Amino acid sequence: MKKIILICILPILSLFANSYDFKAVKVTSNIDCFIGDFNPPMKSNKGFVSNVCTVDIGDSIVVIEAGPTYNFAKELSEFISKKHNKKISYVIVTNFHDDRYTGASFYKEKKIPIIAHKTVVKELEENSEKFNRIPKITTEEEYLNSKIVQADIFTDDKYIIKGKNINIEVLKLSNSSNSVSDIAVFVPSEDFIFAGNIVFNGRMVKFAKYSNLDNWIKALEKLESMNVKYVMGGHGKQFDKNSYKPTLEYLRVLKNDVSKAYDDEIQREDIYKYIDDKKFSYYKHYKQVAPENAKEYYDFLKWAE
Repeated sequence: MKKIILICILPILSLFANSYDFKAVKVTSNIDCFIGDFNPPMKSNKGFVSNVCTVDIGDSIVVIEAGPTYNFAKELSEFISKKHNKKISYVIVTNFHDDRYTGASFYKEKKIPIIAHKTVVKELEENSEKFNRIPKITTEEEYLNSKIVQADIFTDDKYIIKGKNINIEVLKLSNSSNSVSDIAVFVPSEDFIFAGNIVFNGRMVKFAKYSNLDNWIKALEKLESMNVKYVMGGHGKQFDKNSYKPTLEYLRVLKNDVSKAYDDEIQREDIYKYIDDKKFSYYKHYKQVAPENAKEYYDFLKWAE
């Protein structure tokens, strides 16, 4: 009889079990970060592939990145409530990608203001297929209530959140980088910046159809000039002051080598043979992504003529 009761209870309990295992990495006394998986969205990570950070500004908590699902955001908010016993006052989303944006549906429901760059509206409209990935690798229960919602506060070049003890600056480092809507989150008093997809660590940098290589390099050069002590990228666990350098160096190699090969009239299918990027082969997914980056930038040069 006990065995029968246990079998009946287990499926019910599983509905209330947390889907995500949050392990906070303390960057400063007021900033915690949660490191996403280095792989693309898959069943094992349930879409948690982008880094998420929290900033204790004194009277409340600001969350950087909404996460991949409604359930992710809900569970993180519960984690924050238990740890800090403070409300969440704002959520900042650093671009339109599903792995960092879809969780905004939870914050929208709770009437917590969502901050994003003004260009996110157009990018969401033009890249709806980006939101087909996570429903495919999560169960119906895990993806429940997840949907695309609009931000509440749209930034341009700069937006300031004023807290009791700490101020946060939401910055636009260049017109576009990995995507047009990319923004960075600077906390001056902590000497910390969250760079989102402007900086990759641990996994291969991705140059996509909506990326702009020149402006991406400009954004990294602007970040370099800020000389910040802690630089947390959108992917990877490194957050020292030099963590942005491999991304900057790789993008310069990509630009110079593809441009030269293109000017020499090398064909698209052969372009990657002329790219000297082997020093970045330690990046996860290098073999799959690097050749596609070269072709994508080749296509950009072709259509830019």
